[in-house]
Amino acid sequence: MMGTLAAALAGKKIRTFEDLYRADVEGDIENVAGILKITTIRVKYHLKVAGDQKEAAREAFASYLTKCPAAQSVIGCIKLQDELELEEISRK
Repeated sequence: MMGTLAAALAGKKIRTFEDLYRADVEGDIENVAGILKITTIRVKYHLKVAGDQKEAAREAFASYLTKCPAAQSVIGCIKLQDELELEEISRK
């Protein structure tokens, strides 16, 4: 998922170097009818962008899941929750 979002951001000329882009990921494993199953995955992306790139970053984030092979493989089986936190920086 992180790679697909990075590709979408690159298409909008937003850099995703490791000092600018990271994700915190956690999930829930529950006992479902005696079987341990991953039921939820939460991803919080952190992205540093110039002020004039914020809208483009939000657009990329709004549509990346529909193009993500990993997400599309588990949607319907595992609940996905994603969030984008933007931090404004001066352009380098």
